[in-house]
Amino acid sequence: MRIPCPHCGTRDLREFTYQGAALAQPEGDWSPDWDSYLHLRDNPAGETRDRWYHNPCGTWVVVTRDTVSHAVTGGIAAREAGA
Repeated sequence: MRIPCPHCGTRDLREFTYQGAALAQPEGDWSPDWDSYLHLRDNPAGETRDRWYHNPCGTWVVVTRDTVSHAVTGGIAAREAGA
């Protein structure tokens, strides 16, 4: 799989570390929302948005990909995506 880095261009998957679904963190102290955020994840078939860390340049990337076909359809810097 090839993943687009906004700074380095499209790179091989081996340069990235998967960090999970691109979900907004709950605000404040411990609440049931934090439990769901940490432990209850969906496993959808189809399009998802995931956070990946590009090890060589240190950029967090939000990648849009299809979990059925493994096709990557986009990637933007996490700070621009708000994730």
